[in-house]
Amino acid sequence: MNGALRLRPREACRFDLVALGEVMLRLDPGDTRIATARSFRVWEGGGEYNVARGLRRCFGLETAVVTALVDNPVGRLVQDLMFQGGVDQTHVLWVPDDGVGRAARNGLNFTERGFGVRAPLGCSDRGHTAVSQLRPGDIDWRAILGAEGSRWLHTGGVFAALSPTTPEVAAEAMGVAREVGTAVSYDLNFRASLWRSAGGSGRAREVNARLVDLADVVIGNEEDYVRALGLDLEGGDGGDFGELDAAAYERLLEAAMSRFPTLRAAAVTLRRSTSASRNDWSAILRMDGRCHRSTPRRDLEIYDRVGGGDSFASGLIHGLLAGEGPQRAVELGAAHGALAMTTPGDTSMATLAEVERVAAGGTVRITR
Repeated sequence: MNGALRLRPREACRFDLVALGEVMLRLDPGDTRIATARSFRVWEGGGEYNVARGLRRCFGLETAVVTALVDNPVGRLVQDLMFQGGVDQTHVLWVPDDGVGRAARNGLNFTERGFGVRAPLGCSDRGHTAVSQLRPGDIDWRAILGAEGSRWLHTGGVFAALSPTTPEVAAEAMGVAREVGTAVSYDLNFRASLWRSAGGSGRAREVNARLVDLADVVIGNEEDYVRALGLDLEGGDGGDFGELDAAAYERLLEAAMSRFPTLRAAAVTLRRSTSASRNDWSAILRMDGRCHRSTPRRDLEIYDRVGGGDSFASGLIHGLLAGEGPQRAVELGAAHGALAMTTPGDTSMATLAEVERVAAGGTVRITR
Protein backbone atom coordinates (compact mmCIF):
# COMPACT_ATOMS: atom_id res chain seq x y z
CA MET A 1 0.00 0.00 0.00
CA ASN A 2 1.06 3.58 -0.66
CA GLY A 3 2.51 5.23 2.44
CA ALA A 4 3.48 8.73 3.49
CA LEU A 5 6.26 10.68 1.80
CA ARG A 6 9.25 10.93 4.13
CA LEU A 7 12.00 13.49 3.61
CA ARG A 8 15.55 13.77 4.91
CA PRO A 9 16.24 16.79 7.13
CA ARG A 10 17.69 19.80 5.33
CA GLU A 11 20.65 20.10 7.66
CA ALA A 12 21.79 16.57 6.77
CA CYS A 13 22.11 17.27 3.04
CA ARG A 14 24.22 19.46 0.79
CA PHE A 15 21.48 19.59 -1.85
CA ASP A 16 17.73 19.95 -1.79
CA LEU A 17 17.50 18.23 -5.18
CA VAL A 18 19.79 16.51 -7.67
CA ALA A 19 18.59 16.12 -11.26
CA LEU A 20 19.78 13.41 -13.67
CA GLY A 21 19.32 14.19 -17.35
CA GLU A 22 20.58 15.78 -20.55
CA VAL A 23 21.15 19.51 -20.92
CA MET A 24 20.93 20.68 -24.54
CA LEU A 25 21.08 23.89 -26.48
CA ARG A 26 17.63 25.05 -27.55
CA LEU A 27 17.71 27.01 -30.77
CA ASP A 28 14.64 29.25 -30.95
CA PRO A 29 13.65 30.88 -34.26
CA GLY A 30 11.43 33.36 -32.42
CA ASP A 31 8.28 34.30 -34.30
CA THR A 32 9.30 32.51 -37.50
CA ARG A 33 9.80 28.82 -38.32
CA ILE A 34 12.75 26.47 -38.06
CA ALA A 35 12.83 25.72 -41.78
CA THR A 36 12.78 29.40 -42.80
CA ALA A 37 14.80 30.99 -39.99
CA ARG A 38 17.89 33.07 -40.62
CA SER A 39 18.79 33.52 -36.96
CA PHE A 40 18.16 31.68 -33.70
CA ARG A 41 18.18 32.70 -30.07
CA VAL A 42 19.96 30.20 -27.82
CA TRP A 43 18.79 28.86 -24.44
CA GLU A 44 19.74 25.84 -22.38
CA GLY A 45 17.14 23.25 -21.49
CA GLY A 46 16.28 19.68 -20.69
CA GLY A 47 13.32 18.11 -18.91
CA GLU A 48 15.15 17.05 -15.78
CA TYR A 49 17.54 20.03 -15.63
CA ASN A 50 14.66 22.52 -15.98
CA VAL A 51 13.25 21.30 -12.66
CA ALA A 52 16.56 21.83 -10.85
CA ARG A 53 16.94 25.28 -12.40
CA GLY A 54 13.42 26.34 -11.45
CA LEU A 55 13.96 25.24 -7.87
CA ARG A 56 17.21 27.19 -7.73
CA ARG A 57 16.26 30.43 -9.48
CA CYS A 58 12.64 30.81 -8.44
CA PHE A 59 12.46 29.03 -5.10
CA GLY A 60 16.01 29.54 -3.84
CA LEU A 61 16.84 25.88 -3.16
CA GLU A 62 20.26 24.26 -3.51
CA THR A 63 20.23 22.02 -6.57
CA ALA A 64 22.71 20.14 -8.74
CA VAL A 65 22.64 18.43 -12.12
CA VAL A 66 24.31 15.17 -13.09
CA THR A 67 24.91 15.16 -16.83
CA ALA A 68 27.70 14.81 -19.41
CA LEU A 69 28.95 17.28 -22.01
CA VAL A 70 31.65 17.20 -24.67
CA ASP A 71 34.47 19.58 -23.84
CA ASN A 72 34.29 21.91 -26.84
CA PRO A 73 32.94 25.44 -27.40
CA VAL A 74 29.35 24.19 -27.71
CA GLY A 75 29.62 22.33 -24.42
CA ARG A 76 31.16 25.38 -22.79
CA LEU A 77 28.26 27.49 -24.10
CA VAL A 78 25.87 25.12 -22.34
CA GLN A 79 28.02 25.48 -19.23
CA ASP A 80 27.90 29.28 -19.43
CA LEU A 81 24.10 29.21 -19.69
CA MET A 82 23.92 26.84 -16.72
CA PHE A 83 26.06 29.24 -14.69
CA GLN A 84 23.30 31.82 -15.15
CA GLY A 85 20.80 29.30 -13.82
CA GLY A 86 22.79 28.76 -10.63
CA VAL A 87 22.53 24.96 -10.64
CA ASP A 88 25.62 23.31 -9.12
CA GLN A 89 27.86 21.75 -11.79
CA THR A 90 30.21 19.79 -9.55
CA HIS A 91 28.94 16.50 -10.96
CA VAL A 92 28.96 17.38 -14.67
CA LEU A 93 31.13 14.88 -16.57
CA TRP A 94 33.29 16.40 -19.31
CA VAL A 95 34.03 14.08 -22.25
CA PRO A 96 37.06 14.73 -24.51
CA ASP A 97 36.31 16.20 -27.93
CA ASP A 98 37.43 14.10 -30.91
CA GLY A 99 37.22 17.08 -33.25
CA VAL A 100 34.05 16.23 -35.19
CA GLY A 101 31.73 14.44 -32.77
CA ARG A 102 32.13 10.87 -34.03
CA ALA A 103 32.48 9.47 -30.51
CA ALA A 104 30.26 11.90 -28.62
CA ARG A 105 28.57 15.25 -29.15
CA ASN A 106 26.34 17.80 -27.43
CA GLY A 107 22.62 17.77 -28.05
CA LEU A 108 20.66 20.41 -29.97
CA ASN A 109 16.94 21.02 -29.80
CA PHE A 110 15.26 23.26 -32.38
CA THR A 111 11.85 24.40 -31.12
CA GLU A 112 9.31 26.78 -32.63
CA ARG A 113 6.55 28.16 -30.44
CA GLY A 114 3.52 27.89 -32.69
CA PHE A 115 0.72 30.41 -32.91
CA GLY A 116 -3.04 30.13 -33.34
CA VAL A 117 -3.85 27.07 -35.44
CA ARG A 118 -0.12 26.36 -36.03
CA ALA A 119 1.02 23.94 -33.35
CA PRO A 120 4.42 24.19 -31.64
CA LEU A 121 7.10 22.04 -33.29
CA GLY A 122 10.27 20.45 -31.97
CA CYS A 123 13.14 18.93 -33.93
CA SER A 124 15.78 17.17 -31.84
CA ASP A 125 19.38 16.64 -33.00
CA ARG A 126 20.72 14.58 -30.11
CA GLY A 127 21.94 11.21 -31.34
CA HIS A 128 25.13 9.80 -29.74
CA THR A 129 25.36 12.61 -27.21
CA ALA A 130 27.77 12.40 -24.30
CA VAL A 131 25.08 11.88 -21.68
CA SER A 132 23.39 9.11 -23.70
CA GLN A 133 26.58 7.06 -23.32
CA LEU A 134 26.58 7.02 -19.53
CA ARG A 135 26.67 3.53 -18.04
CA PRO A 136 26.06 2.13 -14.56
CA GLY A 137 29.15 2.69 -12.45
CA ASP A 138 30.12 5.95 -14.15
CA ILE A 139 28.56 8.03 -11.34
CA ASP A 140 29.26 7.54 -7.64
CA TRP A 141 25.69 7.86 -6.45
CA ARG A 142 26.48 6.93 -2.87
CA ALA A 143 28.90 9.83 -2.68
CA ILE A 144 26.42 12.30 -4.20
CA LEU A 145 23.17 11.20 -2.58
CA GLY A 146 24.57 9.61 0.55
CA ALA A 147 27.81 11.27 1.70
CA GLU A 148 27.12 14.75 0.29
CA GLY A 149 23.41 14.20 0.67
CA SER A 150 20.34 15.23 -1.29
CA ARG A 151 16.78 15.39 -0.05
CA TRP A 152 15.38 14.67 -3.50
CA LEU A 153 16.42 12.99 -6.78
CA HIS A 154 14.61 13.89 -9.99
CA THR A 155 14.85 12.13 -13.35
CA GLY A 156 12.44 11.07 -16.05
CA GLY A 157 11.35 9.57 -19.31
CA VAL A 158 13.40 11.84 -21.55
CA PHE A 159 16.68 10.67 -20.04
CA ALA A 160 15.48 7.06 -20.03
CA ALA A 161 14.74 7.24 -23.76
CA LEU A 162 18.18 8.43 -24.86
CA SER A 163 19.91 5.03 -25.19
CA PRO A 164 19.82 1.42 -24.01
CA THR A 165 22.10 2.31 -21.07
CA THR A 166 20.38 5.41 -19.68
CA PRO A 167 17.50 3.47 -18.07
CA GLU A 168 20.12 1.40 -16.26
CA VAL A 169 21.83 4.56 -14.99
CA ALA A 170 18.49 5.94 -13.83
CA ALA A 171 17.64 2.67 -12.07
CA GLU A 172 21.04 2.66 -10.36
CA ALA A 173 20.55 6.23 -9.10
CA MET A 174 16.98 5.62 -7.97
CA GLY A 175 17.98 2.43 -6.16
CA VAL A 176 20.71 4.21 -4.21
CA ALA A 177 18.32 7.07 -3.43
CA ARG A 178 15.87 4.64 -1.87
CA GLU A 179 18.67 3.07 0.21
CA VAL A 180 19.82 6.40 1.67
CA GLY A 181 16.35 7.89 2.19
CA THR A 182 16.34 10.39 -0.68
CA ALA A 183 12.89 11.00 -2.16
CA VAL A 184 12.63 10.18 -5.87
CA SER A 185 10.43 11.82 -8.51
CA TYR A 186 10.04 10.57 -12.06
CA ASP A 187 8.52 12.73 -14.81
CA LEU A 188 7.08 10.46 -17.51
CA ASN A 189 7.71 13.08 -20.25
CA PHE A 190 6.79 10.74 -23.12
CA ARG A 191 8.41 11.78 -26.43
CA ALA A 192 7.32 9.62 -29.36
CA SER A 193 10.27 10.82 -31.46
CA LEU A 194 12.78 9.46 -28.93
CA TRP A 195 11.23 6.00 -28.94
CA ARG A 196 10.53 5.78 -32.69
CA SER A 197 13.72 3.83 -33.49
CA ALA A 198 14.15 2.32 -30.02
CA GLY A 199 11.25 -0.09 -29.71
CA GLY A 200 8.32 2.29 -29.94
CA SER A 201 5.54 2.60 -27.39
CA GLY A 202 5.88 -0.99 -26.21
CA ARG A 203 9.48 -0.50 -25.16
CA ALA A 204 8.63 2.90 -23.67
CA ARG A 205 6.00 1.33 -21.43
CA GLU A 206 8.36 -1.44 -20.35
CA VAL A 207 11.15 0.99 -19.41
CA ASN A 208 8.94 3.57 -17.74
CA ALA A 209 7.02 1.00 -15.69
CA ARG A 210 10.27 -0.41 -14.34
CA LEU A 211 11.52 3.04 -13.31
CA VAL A 212 8.23 4.30 -11.87
CA ASP A 213 8.32 1.25 -9.62
CA LEU A 214 11.44 2.81 -8.02
CA ALA A 215 9.90 6.27 -7.54
CA ASP A 216 8.07 7.98 -4.69
CA VAL A 217 6.38 10.58 -6.89
CA VAL A 218 5.35 10.31 -10.54
CA ILE A 219 4.50 13.36 -12.63
CA GLY A 220 3.14 13.74 -16.16
CA ASN A 221 0.39 15.05 -18.35
CA GLU A 222 -2.64 12.95 -19.13
CA GLU A 223 -1.11 11.68 -22.37
CA ASP A 224 2.06 10.59 -20.54
CA TYR A 225 0.15 8.24 -18.25
CA VAL A 226 -1.54 6.57 -21.23
CA ARG A 227 1.37 6.50 -23.68
CA ALA A 228 4.25 5.87 -21.25
CA LEU A 229 2.53 3.53 -18.78
CA GLY A 230 -0.35 2.06 -20.76
CA LEU A 231 -2.99 3.11 -18.23
CA ASP A 232 -6.57 3.41 -19.44
CA LEU A 233 -8.28 6.78 -19.67
CA GLU A 234 -11.94 6.77 -20.65
CA GLY A 235 -12.07 8.14 -24.17
CA GLY A 236 -8.43 9.30 -24.02
CA ASP A 237 -7.29 7.76 -27.29
CA GLY A 238 -5.10 10.66 -28.37
CA GLY A 239 -7.74 13.04 -29.70
CA ASP A 240 -9.66 13.55 -26.49
CA PHE A 241 -6.93 14.47 -24.02
CA GLY A 242 -8.02 17.48 -22.03
CA GLU A 243 -11.69 17.03 -22.92
CA LEU A 244 -12.73 14.76 -20.03
CA ASP A 245 -13.86 15.94 -16.63
CA ALA A 246 -11.48 16.09 -13.68
CA ALA A 247 -12.97 12.96 -12.12
CA ALA A 248 -11.64 10.86 -15.04
CA TYR A 249 -8.13 12.09 -14.38
CA GLU A 250 -8.49 11.46 -10.67
CA ARG A 251 -9.29 7.85 -11.51
CA LEU A 252 -6.20 7.77 -13.73
CA LEU A 253 -4.02 8.81 -10.78
CA GLU A 254 -5.74 6.31 -8.52
CA ALA A 255 -4.99 3.58 -11.08
CA ALA A 256 -1.32 4.63 -11.21
CA MET A 257 -0.92 4.46 -7.45
CA SER A 258 -2.73 1.15 -7.30
CA ARG A 259 -0.45 -0.35 -9.94
CA PHE A 260 2.72 1.04 -8.33
CA PRO A 261 2.50 0.60 -4.55
CA THR A 262 5.88 2.29 -3.96
CA LEU A 263 4.37 5.63 -5.01
CA ARG A 264 3.58 8.18 -2.33
CA ALA A 265 2.08 10.70 -4.75
CA ALA A 266 1.04 11.07 -8.39
CA ALA A 267 0.40 14.32 -10.21
CA VAL A 268 -1.07 15.17 -13.60
CA THR A 269 -1.13 18.43 -15.52
CA LEU A 270 -4.20 19.02 -17.65
CA ARG A 271 -4.10 21.10 -20.79
CA ARG A 272 -6.91 21.73 -23.24
CA SER A 273 -5.55 23.58 -26.25
CA THR A 274 -8.05 25.97 -27.81
CA SER A 275 -5.13 27.09 -29.99
CA ALA A 276 -1.34 27.10 -29.73
CA SER A 277 -1.59 30.46 -28.00
CA ARG A 278 -4.60 29.81 -25.72
CA ASN A 279 -4.89 26.83 -23.35
CA ASP A 280 -6.93 25.80 -20.36
CA TRP A 281 -4.47 24.77 -17.64
CA SER A 282 -4.80 22.97 -14.30
CA ALA A 283 -3.34 20.11 -12.28
CA ILE A 284 -4.31 17.36 -9.86
CA LEU A 285 -2.19 15.75 -7.15
CA ARG A 286 -3.17 12.47 -5.51
CA MET A 287 -1.52 12.13 -2.11
CA ASP A 288 -2.45 10.92 1.36
CA GLY A 289 -5.42 8.98 0.02
CA ARG A 290 -7.20 11.82 -1.78
CA CYS A 291 -6.98 14.10 -4.80
CA HIS A 292 -6.16 17.79 -4.63
CA ARG A 293 -7.11 19.99 -7.59
CA SER A 294 -5.40 23.25 -8.46
CA THR A 295 -7.33 26.36 -9.38
CA PRO A 296 -8.29 25.94 -13.07
CA ARG A 297 -7.06 28.67 -15.41
CA ARG A 298 -9.31 29.06 -18.42
CA ASP A 299 -8.14 30.49 -21.72
CA LEU A 300 -4.58 31.06 -20.49
CA GLU A 301 -2.54 33.05 -23.00
CA ILE A 302 0.61 31.14 -23.99
CA TYR A 303 3.81 32.77 -25.19
CA ASP A 304 5.98 29.60 -25.19
CA ARG A 305 4.52 26.38 -23.85
CA VAL A 306 7.79 24.45 -23.61
CA GLY A 307 8.84 23.88 -20.01
CA GLY A 308 5.41 24.43 -18.46
CA GLY A 309 5.28 20.89 -17.15
CA ASP A 310 8.83 21.08 -15.77
CA SER A 311 7.99 24.31 -13.97
CA PHE A 312 4.88 22.65 -12.55
CA ALA A 313 7.14 19.88 -11.23
CA SER A 314 9.57 22.31 -9.57
CA GLY A 315 6.75 24.24 -7.89
CA LEU A 316 5.15 21.02 -6.69
CA ILE A 317 8.45 19.67 -5.34
CA HIS A 318 9.16 22.97 -3.59
CA GLY A 319 5.81 22.79 -1.83
CA LEU A 320 6.40 19.21 -0.72
CA LEU A 321 9.98 19.87 0.43
CA ALA A 322 8.77 22.90 2.39
CA GLY A 323 6.09 20.79 4.09
CA GLU A 324 3.33 23.10 2.89
CA GLY A 325 0.87 20.28 2.26
CA PRO A 326 -0.49 18.74 -0.95
CA GLN A 327 -3.08 21.40 -1.77
CA ARG A 328 -0.58 24.23 -1.46
CA ALA A 329 2.02 22.21 -3.39
CA VAL A 330 -0.26 21.62 -6.38
CA GLU A 331 -1.30 25.29 -6.40
CA LEU A 332 2.33 26.42 -6.41
CA GLY A 333 3.15 23.97 -9.19
CA ALA A 334 0.24 25.04 -11.39
CA ALA A 335 0.97 28.74 -10.83
CA HIS A 336 4.67 28.30 -11.64
CA GLY A 337 3.85 26.33 -14.78
CA ALA A 338 1.41 29.00 -15.93
CA LEU A 339 3.98 31.75 -15.42
CA ALA A 340 6.75 29.81 -17.20
CA MET A 341 4.61 29.71 -20.33
CA THR A 342 4.44 33.52 -20.48
CA THR A 343 8.16 33.89 -21.29
CA PRO A 344 10.45 32.42 -23.98
CA GLY A 345 12.80 29.50 -23.47
CA ASP A 346 12.51 26.17 -21.67
CA THR A 347 13.27 27.52 -18.21
CA SER A 348 11.26 29.65 -15.81
CA MET A 349 11.85 33.39 -15.47
CA ALA A 350 9.28 33.75 -12.68
CA THR A 351 10.00 35.05 -9.20
CA LEU A 352 8.77 33.49 -5.99
CA ALA A 353 6.63 36.58 -5.31
CA GLU A 354 4.96 36.19 -8.70
CA VAL A 355 4.27 32.49 -8.11
CA GLU A 356 2.75 33.17 -4.72
CA ARG A 357 0.62 36.00 -6.12
CA VAL A 358 -0.72 33.88 -8.97
CA ALA A 359 -1.30 30.90 -6.65
CA ALA A 360 -3.33 33.17 -4.40
CA GLY A 361 -5.44 34.41 -7.31
CA GLY A 362 -3.77 37.83 -7.60
CA THR A 363 -4.62 40.28 -10.37
CA VAL A 364 -2.51 41.21 -13.38
CA ARG A 365 -2.56 44.93 -12.67
CA ILE A 366 0.84 46.54 -13.15
CA THR A 367 3.27 46.41 -10.23
CA ARG A 368 5.21 49.67 -9.76
